[in-house]
Amino acid sequence: MIREFSLPYGKRQLPVKLPLAGFAGEFLPIRHVSGKSDEEIIEHALDNPVASKRVEELVKPGQKVVIVTSDMTRPCPSDVMLPPLLTRLNKAGVPDDHITIVIALGLHRKMTDEELRRIVGESVFNRVKVINHDADDVVQVGVTSRGTPVEIFRPVVEADFLICLGNVEFHYFAGFSGGAKAIIPGVASAKTIRQNHSHMIEDGAVTANIKNNPVRLDIEEGVKFIGIDFILNVIVDENHKIVAAASGDWIQAHRFLSRRLEETGAIYIDKKVDIAVVSAGGFPKDINLYQAQKAIDNCAGILKKDGIMILLAECPEGYGSETFRQWITSGKKPRRIDTGHKKQIRSWGTQSGSNSKSCHEIQDIPGNFRKVSE
Repeated sequence: MIREFSLPYGKRQLPVKLPLAGFAGEFLPIRHVSGKSDEEIIEHALDNPVASKRVEELVKPGQKVVIVTSDMTRPCPSDVMLPPLLTRLNKAGVPDDHITIVIALGLHRKMTDEELRRIVGESVFNRVKVINHDADDVVQVGVTSRGTPVEIFRPVVEADFLICLGNVEFHYFAGFSGGAKAIIPGVASAKTIRQNHSHMIEDGAVTANIKNNPVRLDIEEGVKFIGIDFILNVIVDENHKIVAAASGDWIQAHRFLSRRLEETGAIYIDKKVDIAVVSAGGFPKDINLYQAQKAIDNCAGILKKDGIMILLAECPEGYGSETFRQWITSGKKPRRIDTGHKKQIRSWGTQSGSNSKSCHEIQDIPGNFRKVSE
């Protein structure tokens, strides 16, 4: 007997056939269908901000507004989120020529004009200025207690009013994406990003942990040097449909969605398996191997010792990072690659390494289950 199903692979579904004998199950996040459109969910979030006034009540006429949003490696529906936000800014007295949209690249490649147009939407691209973050054009605004120099893209620092967009999902060493991550690493310098990410090997830097996560704490301490005036974050499903949204205070609105995601997106598996067939989630999560390898971390805890994982990831842009390519191809055996990774990660603060975590540094949650991201 054969069981047939499909898994996301790039922009399509890849058919998979497995023998029914020994089949442990198909594990997906819980979905709560609201029955509302993406636009309705966004408008409701903007009308009911968390621990904040509405954006149109906060911004002042004539202010220079910067909106930071995600690049093409993130499933953030900027094209849906931006129009209602721009409408409210216009009604509050902020014209389009006072608004700049900054694409948060971190250390990713710059996006082309065609990609920028697709990310923000044709009408928005033709209305307001849209630019890529430049990691070399930065201003230092402080140093965190963990020693991270906080260097942020100049136009972001110089904004009168700063808004951050993003999507909240499980993150393998920052706990959750979204919130302040739009600024660090989003629009920070390479030095800031590498120093912050060097904390990824410390205790607490794991999926779904945010309270004592050294990476997240360092991020939010650093962002306090400039502050964020308003955020709009969403949770999307595997089809990039918005299932929840929150706006308002950059800490409280983010925490609201983080709790929501943990309640609906975490899966508890009571028995480890011999073989796991894992999808990275399709485009853009499998745009390259550096992005796709996060699925390895998310799912490694469900495997028995010496278990096998089969990762489905299209990776049209290859490794996604030359440093990551060098690491992943540096040894003929996994243990040799692992040893090399640890040496480089520990000295990250003084080297130009990538923010990759070795497959053998994956941390299981104690007990007989693992939280698995969507």
